[in-house]
Amino acid sequence: MKYKQGYKYQLYKNEVFQTYIKPKMMIKTEYITLTPQGLLIIEKGYAWDGPSGPTFDTKSFMRGSLAHDAFYQMLREGHLPQAWRRDADRELVNICKEDGMWKVRAWWVYKGVRMFAASAASKDNVKKVLTAP
Repeated sequence: MKYKQGYKYQLYKNEVFQTYIKPKMMIKTEYITLTPQGLLIIEKGYAWDGPSGPTFDTKSFMRGSLAHDAFYQMLREGHLPQAWRRDADRELVNICKEDGMWKVRAWWVYKGVRMFAASAASKDNVKKVLTAP
């Protein structure tokens, strides 16, 4: 058996976001599509770890954490240039605000990912495939 650990949630149905991140060419992975028009489509079955850091998994944080994890996966895998990390962090905050997150909390979320999340976007941080038995 092959598996990866570190995920808390699995998407039950496709989720679509209109974003400001617009690559020159469409990016398509097993679960993620990002179009040149900025349409981010995350497909049913995608697994992510929810909001990271010293925080709570609230309704206003879930969709933002999903999109942010998808963007960071594309950064890690080299589909997006690392220079777009700041834009991914801004998208996180935009989505959280759309979903009702208080502005003060959204500001703290942004500061947190800017200060502490660079390693999560690094190509050196790809989750390892584990084997059992």
